[in-house]
Amino acid sequence: MRSLPARLLTTTALVASVFTSSPLHAQRAPSGQPVGPVDPRRSQTQKPPLHGKHWMAITGKPLGATAGAMMFQKGGNAVDAAAAMLAATCTMWDTLHCGGETQALVYHPKLKKVIGINALGVAPTGATADYYRSKGYANPPEFGPLAAVTPGTPGGLMVMLAEYGTLSLRDVLGPAIQMADGFAIEAQLANTIERQKTWIKQWKYAPAIMLPHLGSEREAPEPGEIFVQKDLAATFRKLVATEQAALKAGKSRKQAIMAAYDRFYKGDIAAELVRGMREDGGLFTMADLANWKVKIEEPMCTNYKGIDVCKLQQWQQGPVMLQALNILEHADLKAMEYNSPKYVHTVYQAMNLAFADRDFYYGDPAFAPEEPMTGLLSKAYAKARFNGIDWTKNDPSIKPGDPYPFQGGTNPFTQYLAQWDNKKFLPRDTTKQSGQQDRPVRADTTLGDPFTAQLRESFHGGTTSIEAADSAGWVVSITPSGGWVPAVIAGRTGIGLSQRAQSFVTRPEDGPFNVIEPGKRPRVTLTPTMALKNGEPFLAFAVQGGDTQDQNLLQFFLNMVEFGMTVQQAVEAPNINSYQLRNSFGFHETQPGLMEIATSMPEASRAALRAMGYTLRPLERTSGPINAIWFDRKHRTMWGGSSNHGEDHGIAW
Repeated sequence: MRSLPARLLTTTALVASVFTSSPLHAQRAPSGQPVGPVDPRRSQTQKPPLHGKHWMAITGKPLGATAGAMMFQKGGNAVDAAAAMLAATCTMWDTLHCGGETQALVYHPKLKKVIGINALGVAPTGATADYYRSKGYANPPEFGPLAAVTPGTPGGLMVMLAEYGTLSLRDVLGPAIQMADGFAIEAQLANTIERQKTWIKQWKYAPAIMLPHLGSEREAPEPGEIFVQKDLAATFRKLVATEQAALKAGKSRKQAIMAAYDRFYKGDIAAELVRGMREDGGLFTMADLANWKVKIEEPMCTNYKGIDVCKLQQWQQGPVMLQALNILEHADLKAMEYNSPKYVHTVYQAMNLAFADRDFYYGDPAFAPEEPMTGLLSKAYAKARFNGIDWTKNDPSIKPGDPYPFQGGTNPFTQYLAQWDNKKFLPRDTTKQSGQQDRPVRADTTLGDPFTAQLRESFHGGTTSIEAADSAGWVVSITPSGGWVPAVIAGRTGIGLSQRAQSFVTRPEDGPFNVIEPGKRPRVTLTPTMALKNGEPFLAFAVQGGDTQDQNLLQFFLNMVEFGMTVQQAVEAPNINSYQLRNSFGFHETQPGLMEIATSMPEASRAALRAMGYTLRPLERTSGPINAIWFDRKHRTMWGGSSNHGEDHGIAW
């Protein structure tokens, strides 16, 4: 086993393939409570790290990772592998399906730059704020046809493959076609379908696919049963047939892939998708699909202690991590000690400040007015926010700041800023609102509550993050999502539609840059990450988990950079999660002072945090299902970290 650079702490327990019953071991009193701080650097990890010389493929399902490995074995690059993993995990409903959205960062080794892929769908024709309010919705619903934005994942996959891949669409969709023809379904998905069958039965085309035992006591597939999606397989085969016909007609590889793209968004697939979706009560038109385009963008980056951290633009929440890093740059985190009460309080407050700005200022940059990102990401603004932290207690009234003076401008929304009131979004006691087809996130802090357990499972039981890298220098980080169970299936396409419209608001006082309009992208939580050191890839990482994504990624990054953890230690290490933000789902609730902590946190630390005004919700795992690749420049190898939350899996060579 090769040694790590001196800046990282190495343990023989980590590099051995040792599995333990718990990822972290603390000294314990007879009561079972930890009596000392838990340090992941001195503990065994549940999963061993991956090591690779030639390539690495990591995603949320073992079969998905296998699809990526198959592309590498064909001679493909990391983009080919990532696209194959994306298609394969779509067939597995790994908290996404093909009608969802894809967000990606690609490191191009020849250009030596990070490239952003924006394949998020948009609100369809007729999807106005007045329309939703006329239907009795405070905001777009959580489930159903009116929660859908236009499908983005097929376009994102094909554009990424055409621009930066090397293999054909036939190669890349090959594993997904085999899986759509039938794969042995895992218990996690099978049981989720069974739990959500009441929703599934509300729509015309979903039950035939998702509930093969309709009328029986268990209507969902059984774990291990062959799960078949004939319509989806047929859609994939149509795309491949179009590509192959274009190649035979003398078109280039890129032109042939884009011919398949046109068939999906302008041809017979689009027509059936629109027909079936409208039959279930949705709003899409053919023009909505034809006019939608994948955007290739410049990412946003900040430098943290010599490391450039890059995110996608403000149509997703990624810059919130950059803001938090800029704020935390002014604190001596290492001196505070990992997960000490002072460190936890500092991170919690920094996250709350950044998320308050997200809630107010982030939105689709294609729509006026322009978001004040220069001010939000300025180091001076971060210092001003840092100076406002109360070091003695939690501040439940944290509001968005005003970044406009830090970019030489004037805030056009001062009236909404003055009216900003988090009390309006405190958790409700009801589980249903008139006309609203969704459930709120309850502020229940008891571990035994079944709804809390279900919510956590839906957020963290599987993952939709995809990481791939190869020895030629290509690196890909993707956080795809949308079309999770339960999803409307659009006619005979087999395509499960997104539910992402729920992330919009309908009133400017609730976020003036994120009010729903036709053709607009919602501000989503999906946030891949790329970090460079001396101009070369240092880390590629992503996680699933809604609003907690950039919280977990922030702490993962700090675990490595500030505390010297290895990548596997860092993905398993306990985090804290704040819900003192406006939830991007359901009723957009906020829960000031609520903090998720690991059960391994010592009682003395808990008491200190409670004394500072925090309400604690202990959970066994709090890091989120993070997947990551660290680049060992000394040895020119790759280290992979894959979470111990769900079924995340990696393969390397």
